[in-house]
Amino acid sequence: MKHTLKRQLRRLATERPYQLVATSALALALAAGAGAVVTQIDDPAETQTTTVVAELREEPAASRGLARVATAPSSAAPSSAAPSSAAPSAEPGSAPSSAAASPEAASADPDLAGEEAAPKAPAKKVLSYDYQAQINGWYCGPAAVRNALSAAGIDRDQETLGAALGTTYAGTNSARDTTRVLNAMVKGSPYRTTMIPGGAATPAQMDQLQADVVTAISDGRGVVVNVAGSVTDTAGGWHSFPGGHYVAVVGYEDEGRMVKIADSADPSYYSYWLSTIDLANWAATRGYSS
Repeated sequence: MKHTLKRQLRRLATERPYQLVATSALALALAAGAGAVVTQIDDPAETQTTTVVAELREEPAASRGLARVATAPSSAAPSSAAPSSAAPSAEPGSAPSSAAASPEAASADPDLAGEEAAPKAPAKKVLSYDYQAQINGWYCGPAAVRNALSAAGIDRDQETLGAALGTTYAGTNSARDTTRVLNAMVKGSPYRTTMIPGGAATPAQMDQLQADVVTAISDGRGVVVNVAGSVTDTAGGWHSFPGGHYVAVVGYEDEGRMVKIADSADPSYYSYWLSTIDLANWAATRGYSS
């Protein structure tokens, strides 16, 4: 039996070498798939005799794993760590994803961001002031400015203010002069001149006077008004100055619809209340500093 097997192998090696090659290749493939070890005993180039012995045995799992890695085809897919060319790229100017949008940012109002609402002015406010009657018949301008400044805690005498206002025997020219001197005395120059040129105030001018009085009094500043003609106060008192006069406003109530007047003309009746409508009409053809 042994001699018969050797003869068959020798015949295959000498007469049909291509069959040996095919048989060897098949044996190698089967051995690799089953975990076999293939051993070549003789070198066919020297002895022309080749003996193939196939020993089948189980290999550890790690060896099979290594074999699979070693024989992995080179065309395997690239690692997922590499950037994927399939991922879409954002185009310039495209809208951001809704998932990335912040609800707070979507609902935020840029006009209100970081801003606080201004405190509402009180419905009524009357300033504490130091009243003084005018020292002569033409110093109503200096006296009104002096009384308004006293509400802001500023003490000036009428002579000093009269010189600054350019007051003469004919009086003080206009509300523009009282605004100029008030701003020279009050920090920040907050006063502005508002003229009412017509013979009667319009509703818009009445509303403006009301708003200006509330703003100034709320800021702790008295208002100076240049008036002309006659008016009746809420208590029935009559006040008439055909040639013109200056008074100070030192308080308001009912959200500015009523104003408190400090009048230097008569120390026996130095304070009274007027409606804003009446004061606006009294200041027609003149103006005020607020």
